[in-house]
Amino acid sequence: MNSQSLWGPLGRPLRAVRGYPRRAPLTLAYVCLLLVSHAWVSQGLSADRAATVLGYLSTNLDNLQDHPLSALLGSALFFDGTLTDVTSTDFVGTLITLGLGVCCFLAWAERRWGKPRAVAVFLGGHVAATLLTAVVITVALQHGWYPAGVRQALDYGVSYGAQTVLAVGTLAFPRRGRLPWAVFVLAWPLGGADWTGPLPDFTTIGHLIAAALGFGLLGVPALRRQRVRAAGLSPATSDFGVHRGAVPESTSPAAGTGTPPSV
Repeated sequence: MNSQSLWGPLGRPLRAVRGYPRRAPLTLAYVCLLLVSHAWVSQGLSADRAATVLGYLSTNLDNLQDHPLSALLGSALFFDGTLTDVTSTDFVGTLITLGLGVCCFLAWAERRWGKPRAVAVFLGGHVAATLLTAVVITVALQHGWYPAGVRQALDYGVSYGAQTVLAVGTLAFPRRGRLPWAVFVLAWPLGGADWTGPLPDFTTIGHLIAAALGFGLLGVPALRRQRVRAAGLSPATSDFGVHRGAVPESTSPAAGTGTPPSV
C-alpha cells in the first residue's frame, strides 16, 4: 500500500497545511502575532492592566478623536474572541473571523494577489469600516438611537478586516457557490445582533459595512486577476502553471510536430 492510498482524502489537506508557510508567509506571521498578543492580554497581564491596554486601543469615538492612528493600527493587533470556551457564541465568531477570515481567506488573498494587495484589502477594510461605522454612531447618537456611553465602548480586533476579506473571497468559489457564500457573509453578523432601536448594535453595522466594502472590491479589475507567478506567465495562468484555455501538450494535435496547431 503506497502512502497516497494510506492517507486517502487527507492527503490534499495535509499537503495544503505543509505548504502554508511557503504560500502565505505574511499571513502565518500575522496569525502568530495575533495569538501572541491574545495570550499576552489574557494571561500575561492583570485584568485591570489588560482593560487599560485594550481600552486605549479601542476604536471608539473618543479614541478616534484623541489618538486615531494608535487606535486604528493597534486594534488590528488583537482579536476579540476566545480560543477556549468552545461552547460560546464568541468562539463561533473567533472561528469565522480568525479561522476563516484571517487563516484561510487572507492567506488565499496573499497567494492570489501577493502581499501588498492582500494587506491593502485587509487593512483598508479594517480602517474604512471603522471610520464609516464611527459616522453611523455619530448620527445615531444625534437621533438618540444609541446610548451616550457608546462613545467609550470597547471595540477592537481584526473582525472588520476579516469580514472584508471574507466578502472578497467570494471569488474563490465556483459561480454556483458564490451566492450562498455571500448570504453567509452578510447573515452571520446579524445572528447575534442586539437591536435597541431602528439600528442593530454598532459592531453589527461595522461588519455589514466591511462586507459591503469587500463585495464592492469584487468589481476592481486588478483584484479579479491573479498575479503573475513566474516570468513568461500571464495573469490568467492558473495555480498549476497551465494557461487557462490552453490545450495540454499531450493532447494537442500539433504536439511534437514543431508546427503550431491550425485555428
